[in-house]
Amino acid sequence: MTDSTDAQGRKPAFGRWLIAAAAGLVVLVLALSFLAVDSDRNDMAIDVPTADSADAGFARDMAVHHQQAVEMAYIVRDRTTDEDVRRLAYDIAQTQANQRGMLLGWLDLWKLPVTSPDGYMTWMQGGHMGHQPKDGSLMPGMATNTELARLGTLNGSQAEVLYLQLMYDHHMGGVDMARACARQCTVPQERKLAQGMVDAQQSEMELMAGMLKERGSAPR
Repeated sequence: MTDSTDAQGRKPAFGRWLIAAAAGLVVLVLALSFLAVDSDRNDMAIDVPTADSADAGFARDMAVHHQQAVEMAYIVRDRTTDEDVRRLAYDIAQTQANQRGMLLGWLDLWKLPVTSPDGYMTWMQGGHMGHQPKDGSLMPGMATNTELARLGTLNGSQAEVLYLQLMYDHHMGGVDMARACARQCTVPQERKLAQGMVDAQQSEMELMAGMLKERGSAPR
């Protein structure tokens, strides 16, 4: 059997991505067990959210939002050899795959549908978002199919710049959604997760702005 590590003992990039995918499944199981145990404690019991609640709406929509972030990370992985960009993409893919597992796990635990018949973002109070979706995108911050296709045709620094710009926009929309959940959601664990998303994604936006500047570009 051949060794799966390089001379420095590092696992190859593809192996790290497989580990990230497996970690997402583990987090889904942990999310289910965590909330199941929590719901059995009378002093911590909460009502199961309704299908039209902010808790359910955020879980459904953010799961879709996160899925595209993972998809973009896989695309850019194959379009550049820059270690900084690939490391950022890997970190985002791992984090958002894990969070997506938690969100879908909660919906399963609550026995609620993973899609809403009323469309996206209907759970937002007043229906207002700080950043509106672009024509052809599902939700604020999400890339269009045309943009994703273009990313898949670029290489090197051009792919890096477009990826960083798309992900910066993606985080802006995600932060708006997470802030809304932090205000509106009633499940404590979900509010905590949402606030964690706000903090982490704002930090990553600062990092991406710096990386774009290094490449002679800027957020759009």
